[in-house]
Amino acid sequence: IKSCLLCSQNNPLRQKPPGAFKQIKPPDGIWQLLTMDFHGPITPTTKNGNKYTALSNEKRTNWDEQLPFVTFNYNTTIHRTTNQIPFELIYGRKPILPFDQQQPLVTLSQDPEHKTKLNQHLSVLTEQPKATILEQQRKYREHYDRYRTNPIYKINDIILVKTLNKRNKFDIIYEGPFKITQQLGKTKFIVEHIKKHTLVRQVTIDVIIPLCERKRMD
Repeated sequence: IKSCLLCSQNNPLRQKPPGAFKQIKPPDGIWQLLTMDFHGPITPTTKNGNKYTALSNEKRTNWDEQLPFVTFNYNTTIHRTTNQIPFELIYGRKPILPFDQQQPLVTLSQDPEHKTKLNQHLSVLTEQPKATILEQQRKYREHYDRYRTNPIYKINDIILVKTLNKRNKFDIIYEGPFKITQQLGKTKFIVEHIKKHTLVRQVTIDVIIPLCERKRMD
C-alpha cells in the first residue's frame, strides 16, 4: 500500500504529525527578544487567551480603554512558565496593588550600596526563571515527542504534501508527488511538483510524508 500513489494520497495518518519538539534557549535578560519560525495562526485555547477574547467581544466600542488594566493584570500575575511576576523581574520588588494597605507615612532610607544590592537581587531573580523554563521545556518535549516520529529528509527525496484547503469530504488528503529541491532549515523545505515544474511550495516537516517507491524483483 505504501508504494501505491493513490493509496498514499488517500490514507489518513493515524498518528501524531512528524517532527520533534525544538526548544528555544531561555533569554539571558528581561528585554531579550526571542524569534521562531512562523507556523500559521493558532487559536488561543489557554485560559488567559479566552479571557482576553471575551473582553474584546464584550466591549467592542471601548476595548482599547481596557488595555492598560489588562496589561497591568498580566504584568502583576505569576506566570506558570517562569513561576515569577514580570513586574518583580524588572523592578526587583513586589508590585503595589490598589487594594494593598498603604502606610500613612512613607520614609525613604538612603543606602549607598542600594544599587549594588538591587543588581545582585535582580541577577538572582533572572537566574531562577531560566531553570524553571528549562524544566517546563523538558516536560513539554517529553509530552510532545511521545508517539511522534522524527524523519530526516534529503534533497531529491520524493514526498507528498498534505492538502490544507479541502473543499469536500472525498478530496485527496495528500497532494503530489513532490521532490525536495532545497532545505531551508531542520523543518522547512522547498518542494517542486514532479510533473508540474512551475508548482513550487515552501512546506514544513509536519505536513509532508515520504512516498515509498515500488521495488522491482529481479
